Amino acid sequence: MGKKSRVKTQKGGPGGASAVVSPKEMLNLISELLQKCSSAAPSAGKEWEEYTQIRGLVEKIRKKQKGMSIVFEGSREDYFSSLMSWAQENGASCDGFTVSDFGSEGYGLRATRDIKAEELFLWIPRKMLMTVESAQNSVLGPLYSQDRILQAMGNVALAFHLLCERADPASTWLPYIHSLPQEYDTPLYYQQDEVQLLLGTQAIQDVLSQYKNTARQYAYFYKLLQTHPAASKLPLKDSFTFDDYRWAVSSVMTRQNQIPTEDGSRVTLALIPLWDMCNHTNGLITTGYNLEDDRCECVALQDYKENEQIYIFYGTRSNGEFVIHNGFFFQDNAHDRVKIKLGVSKSERLYAMKAEVLSRAGIPASCIFALHCNEPPISAQLLAFLRVFCMTEEELKDYLLGEGAINKIFTLGNSEFPVSWENEIKLWTFLETRAALLLKTYKTTSEEDRSMLEKSDLSLHSRVAIQLRLAEKQILEKASANGRDKRLHFQQKLEEDAPLPRCEESDIALLENADAKLPMILRKLEEVEEDQEIQMDEQSPLLNGEKALYGTDTEANGEPAQEEDVVSVDVNPALDSNGSPTQEGQTEVADLSASRTEDNPKENSE
Repeated sequence: MGKKSRVKTQKGGPGGASAVVSPKEMLNLISELLQKCSSAAPSAGKEWEEYTQIRGLVEKIRKKQKGMSIVFEGSREDYFSSLMSWAQENGASCDGFTVSDFGSEGYGLRATRDIKAEELFLWIPRKMLMTVESAQNSVLGPLYSQDRILQAMGNVALAFHLLCERADPASTWLPYIHSLPQEYDTPLYYQQDEVQLLLGTQAIQDVLSQYKNTARQYAYFYKLLQTHPAASKLPLKDSFTFDDYRWAVSSVMTRQNQIPTEDGSRVTLALIPLWDMCNHTNGLITTGYNLEDDRCECVALQDYKENEQIYIFYGTRSNGEFVIHNGFFFQDNAHDRVKIKLGVSKSERLYAMKAEVLSRAGIPASCIFALHCNEPPISAQLLAFLRVFCMTEEELKDYLLGEGAINKIFTLGNSEFPVSWENEIKLWTFLETRAALLLKTYKTTSEEDRSMLEKSDLSLHSRVAIQLRLAEKQILEKASANGRDKRLHFQQKLEEDAPLPRCEESDIALLENADAKLPMILRKLEEVEEDQEIQMDEQSPLLNGEKALYGTDTEANGEPAQEEDVVSVDVNPALDSNGSPTQEGQTEVADLSASRTEDNPKENSE
């Protein structure tokens, strides 16, 4: 049963709250933290040292703020009935499901009746959503209108909106805020030794940047709250702890999505109560925004029987993205991948020719690609790049000036039409070697990781960290083995003097409709979509009859701006957006799901 606005000062443990800290002493610590976080990026190999220094300052601040945070009494479960009642009173659908505990998966939605695949079973009206617009119209409005950081970083505005409403006993969103976890399992909550387990992984740089950005933002806004006249009436002015901000950032980072504004002219950021209780599974995006009825709508991913858990698909995220932005590792992730940055050296003699062939295929001369966990481990785009990368001068001339050169560009990403047997041997040898070299950068072997995972005394965060680094290695091992098999296959073709398959001009039309079609200038590059976050076209809503459904692409926040800043504006070099990657893997379906944290013990602790 829900309970009314039971807010209390957090206890600091057996000894209670710590001794009162003078404002000047705290401000000095905050200034030191801001200066440290705003300094130039550390030199290569010094990132961990910088992280430990920043963390040391943060821990000093947290110790002095012990007992100052505001928390709610009781557990999340105490408030779920109030959440359902509030949702029903505000026009949400609540008759087909309830919130339940699913053991190791934690809280989720349980069907209270049979639900058919593609049945509309859940809708949430706009008035229930916490958005950047509702933040502007709240007590935060005066500060928002005068601070360029809040205006530029909608994710931060949502975090402060959440904190202000949490401190207001009369807030209309209290039933929702009560239902949120009091802690999360994002790396912001990891102990230092748990973060250390990620050293050597592809995820570590983003994890360190996430912490640094969050600390920098906290220090900046702490000083702003103490000095800006528009902040004088905010409930946070006298009590704004690092733990408060970490909680708000994690709440937003794990739950934020894009929805259209009321007039449909642009997208904005929102937290979507009740819907964000759904846990993740593989599938397709099944959630969108109905502008005509002005509500978020979700249809069933599959048939669900009464008492079964209802899942949604968060998007085509890698496990690295799930761990960093959502706080969990998904064991059966069909979209897991690792990044591989490749480029043609400008000092290479054939650079100009290779860059031109790549340009005609719509591929940059330097790009971040992905090695995938499934078959094939490389995409058509990566195959095309490697073919050009390994071309001889004569082969390059043939693809630039030879007979049918334009048509040949279309075959670069098609595995059925090699450039030559020698070219195939070179590219697969390169992939085999490159993946093997990347494996050597890890501090442990796969076997050692598996042995560690058998230990029963591992903390949850340690287990997730080891699972992630093992998953990265398994993808690289698979890519290397695949490269070896392909190399041997094409060596045999060469030795047999097998005829080289040729693509006839009449086949080009068929290739244009294939997954491997090129040139890719005609469509978005897959790796860019997944890793460099091409944004949805705000002027091109998905249509469903007369109703415009916008793909509400995820923008969960709390992560470094260099890769994932969806709301990037040049406002202050001391701050980076915590924007998390937008999931656009299913661009034909409205994507509102990718920014959700799996609502389970991997995400929260009560």
